[in-house]
Amino acid sequence: MQSLKMPALRKIAACAMVIGGLALSGCATKDYVKTKVGGVQSQVSQQGAQIGELDKTSREALDRATAAGKLAEGKFMYSMVLSDDSVKFPVDAANLSPEAEQRLTEFSEKLKGENKNVYLEIQGHTDNVGDPAYNDSLGAKRAEAVRKFLSTHGIALNRMATISYGEEAPVVANDTRENRAQNRRVVVMVLS
Repeated sequence: MQSLKMPALRKIAACAMVIGGLALSGCATKDYVKTKVGGVQSQVSQQGAQIGELDKTSREALDRATAAGKLAEGKFMYSMVLSDDSVKFPVDAANLSPEAEQRLTEFSEKLKGENKNVYLEIQGHTDNVGDPAYNDSLGAKRAEAVRKFLSTHGIALNRMATISYGEEAPVVANDTRENRAQNRRVVVMVLS
């Protein structure tokens, strides 16, 4: 009987060892998984915090833009456009005509007479003939010509800024010679 018990005990011991080994390897696997899952959860938490910061930054930027928009509302006072027949810019030129200089002289006297702290945005425009990059440059030259003229007539440079819209903002379609002439212009926006 004892001989029957020994092989049975050996089998039982072997089974116990196999079961014990499996149990130990299962625990190691659980620990490994816990470590990896914990690392991933930490990364997810960090990324969630970063996304929260970006969202906060985006909301703050939107709030600032909205506030700037509200501040700008009602600040436009009036504008002067150099584009009528006597002051139109010739094709491919940024020179001021004598008529344009006369109008700008009167305009500068009006600004000085009002004695208000105003800001001028001088916008240069072109027709759509030619390369868009060249038209942007030409629009900038037209706006700068007006800015320089006004500065020589007592308007402070730090109260003027120029911007070129080139061919991007026509007042009429560029389909006829007369319409293209209307689009070659400078607009002086007076802002308070």
